[in-house]
Amino acid sequence: MVVTDPIADMLTRIRNAALVRQEHTLVPASKLKLEIAKVLKAQGYIQKYDLVDDKRQGQIRVYLRYGENGKPIITGLKRISRPGLRVYVDSGNIPRVLGGLGVAVLSTSRGVLTDRDARRRKVGGEVLCYVW
Repeated sequence: MVVTDPIADMLTRIRNAALVRQEHTLVPASKLKLEIAKVLKAQGYIQKYDLVDDKRQGQIRVYLRYGENGKPIITGLKRISRPGLRVYVDSGNIPRVLGGLGVAVLSTSRGVLTDRDARRRKVGGEVLCYVW
């Protein structure tokens, strides 16, 4: 299956798995998706992730987190920059998600960072997605 926006595909797989309360989901691997998974883990949105070798490009197994009463920790994922409309921001215009309760994930010259880290390092970049 050919996917034109692999990041949107990753976010959709995570969103759908959380809605049906799966323990984990598999996402085709890439360096950028691995970095996004690393940011989600560091921010506490997922339990962990690991790389599964399938003799092709590999897959990332993302273990989801759930709170009390089995409610998913991730309540929303939104793709911002997409192949047809890239969204770039400078360090002074980095968006805040839900007044700082959520996280914007940016691809910068210093790697994939959260909005807080990008502001602290005074670096802008491409806004990949919002997570809350």
